[in-house]
Amino acid sequence: MSAYNLFPRFRAQYDVNDQEFSISGILRPQSIDELAPSIALLKESIARVRGTLYVNVKRLTQMNNTAFHAFSRVIIDACRARPDLRFVLVTSSVVGWTTRKFGRLNGIEANITVQEYDSDFYPGQSFLEEGGFIPILRTQTKMTWRHERTILPRHGMQPGIIMADICCGIGDFAVLVQKEFQPSRIVALDHSRSSLAYARSVAAAFDIGGIEYTYGDASEMLLDQDQFDLVTCRHSLQVFNKPELILKELFRICKPGGRVYITNEKNSHCLGEPRADSIQWTYNEVAKLWAHFQMDIELGPKSRRYLVEAGFEDIRVESFVVTNHDGDPQDFADVVAAWENVYAGEMATKRGDPPAFIRRFRQGFQDHIFAALHPKGYAGWPIWVASGRKPL
Repeated sequence: MSAYNLFPRFRAQYDVNDQEFSISGILRPQSIDELAPSIALLKESIARVRGTLYVNVKRLTQMNNTAFHAFSRVIIDACRARPDLRFVLVTSSVVGWTTRKFGRLNGIEANITVQEYDSDFYPGQSFLEEGGFIPILRTQTKMTWRHERTILPRHGMQPGIIMADICCGIGDFAVLVQKEFQPSRIVALDHSRSSLAYARSVAAAFDIGGIEYTYGDASEMLLDQDQFDLVTCRHSLQVFNKPELILKELFRICKPGGRVYITNEKNSHCLGEPRADSIQWTYNEVAKLWAHFQMDIELGPKSRRYLVEAGFEDIRVESFVVTNHDGDPQDFADVVAAWENVYAGEMATKRGDPPAFIRRFRQGFQDHIFAALHPKGYAGWPIWVASGRKPL
């Protein structure tokens, strides 16, 4: 990998293995001469590549016209000199201007395309963040909080810390943490605008301060490294098709000696009595359905391996089971009903499942609800908790 540091706030590099030239940071030169080394690196990258060159601008937060025109000129000239070469400009919706600005190049040269990273990286998340799932998230958090409030101190939570809640969703976990443990600062980040709007409205309605809700891509966060004592990421690695990239970012923003705390599920271990066989069949099928959309609802027990491979030490793993006896059984039933609507409704339909399969699939959720509400019944939903310390 070749790299060039123009000045501390800008970086250009080329990865020969991925055929990717990337620029990141703030790029506002006063003259084109300041760009000479990085332009030379781009030209060198073009000379070495065959087929497709990826130009990654996901973490380019600022760029003036001098820089834009200089880099664009090199790319356009290369397209005209080498018709065999294709350019893919990889942007992010988090830094929306990059898609708009670099998108103009496609109108100039057909061999230049723009690929907005978020939609490719989160192939199944739209089912879980923009539809009927959002209203039940507060109930889910209420059910898991009864356990997590006693677990969190064993994984680095204490008053006065600086923490980040990544993939914060509707922000309810950050609110509960703020009330219970009173960190000095919480940054809560998510890439769902509707979830963040809900989170901000709740914080305003209840006059809750100390939480900074921010829009961002968990795999490419515009947050400084080594700044948080505790980084939490709950029920989220299982949603991404490349969880190791999320963990890399969680590791980066965590302070040396700080901890990263994750929770995930193994949905095939959901259980209930009576009607256990029907329930078991359905949740085994849930795991297959998620896998179809490149998500891993079975990730929970894999948490230790992921943390080890990400470079963490002093790894702590435990699990708990949310049941219909933790609180109001109707809460449990409501959560399962929401799962049925999304999994057996939107997702199974999108996959193209036949009506007979969907009827049987729905029956397992309905039997789980039956078990949760039955006076002699038992219904369970297991959660894995894990944390690791970033080495000093």
